[in-house]
Amino acid sequence: MKIAIVGGGWAGMAAAVTAVQAGHAVTLWEASRVLGGRARALPAQLPDGSAVVLDNGQHILIGAYRECLRLMQLVGVDPEQALLRLPLRMRFPDGGGVAFPPWPAPLDALAGIATARGWQGRDKLALLLQALRWRLESFQCDADRSVADLCRELTPRVRTELIEPLCVSALNTEAADSSGQVFLRVLQDAMFSGSGGSDLLLPRIDLSAMFPDAAAHWLRQRGATVHVGSRVQQLAHIDGRWHVGGAPFDRVLLATSASEALHLLQGSAPAWPQPLQASTLHWIALARTLKHMPIATVYAWAAKARLDAPMLALRAAPMAATPMPAQFVFDRGQLGGPAGLLAFVVSASRGTRDDLQAQVLQQARAQLGLQLQAVQSVVEKRATIACTPGLKRPPQEIADGLLACADYVDGPYPSTLEGAVRSAIGAIGSIR
Repeated sequence: MKIAIVGGGWAGMAAAVTAVQAGHAVTLWEASRVLGGRARALPAQLPDGSAVVLDNGQHILIGAYRECLRLMQLVGVDPEQALLRLPLRMRFPDGGGVAFPPWPAPLDALAGIATARGWQGRDKLALLLQALRWRLESFQCDADRSVADLCRELTPRVRTELIEPLCVSALNTEAADSSGQVFLRVLQDAMFSGSGGSDLLLPRIDLSAMFPDAAAHWLRQRGATVHVGSRVQQLAHIDGRWHVGGAPFDRVLLATSASEALHLLQGSAPAWPQPLQASTLHWIALARTLKHMPIATVYAWAAKARLDAPMLALRAAPMAATPMPAQFVFDRGQLGGPAGLLAFVVSASRGTRDDLQAQVLQQARAQLGLQLQAVQSVVEKRATIACTPGLKRPPQEIADGLLACADYVDGPYPSTLEGAVRSAIGAIGSIR
């Protein structure tokens, strides 16, 4: 079939690669001149004037993201070279917290809990018993339960030092407002899907190079067309076929953000036949109910700055008298970047870019003892959807022959790179 894909983020590129593998003819449009969507390269400059390539947000993968890793390898990116693999660790600058050893699952989790620094026996026992209950219940819970409700029998230390950082990093939603069902799915895949599933995979190269750029090269070598810097303004339906950019197609996939998809559909659907309009209006109504959550990344630098590990957890206190909003810090100098460059991640961020930047620099002084200069602060205001209990996400099919694939589309995963990629694979797999 002739397939048009609108959007060159991770979902769009994954859909294009999967479609070409299945024997389809693919044309893809990306409005930006840089592929990758909300996980792409970003040129910048250090305070000393030297050029540096950042990302529009500091991302990590985990070992359970098997479709991301498979597609990276397929298009010629070696995950072992592009990513630094570390056993799961939630260690703080003071040395406290959890660190898993490089052992087979679930022995790594058991050992990590048993040796958690700063935890008392009752903290460790409570988590072990709760993990056993989740395992016996097949990692299932009622759809209306929040993560906070799911974990209410855990001790305050376990909730503060493990559950809350894991929840906000995976779901970009605070534990009190997050879906317990989705959280359990992520835990199940990470902890019990095989050895290495819980490993942290930290990018050593920029996010565009890690998959989208290589995918574009792979696609062009196989006859696909990839338009960069070209925005699709209208979708037409003429004589039973979809038309994009003046050309007819058998199927169209929208692999854009929810807001971009809504804009395109609202401007195009009034000219379509009535059955297509009815289905599309239902999809639009669901997409409009989504609440979006921001993520901020503050890049800061000092010539001699170096962390004890490539990634550390931070003690976040966003509502304190002196706010400390960042949950994690990454040492980009240990990940292939320039020495002294750190990336602070503020999931579910609040406030303005300038305020967040000032608060993070103060947090670096207080928790890391570092006096840093700001390099660049990136706030993705619509980085993810709020992964709330009982959330109704729009379905994959918008109308006959018109599909959506993205991290906000209905599926078991939260708004992550793996969620986007799996959505794309599922959309192509549904084409008959």
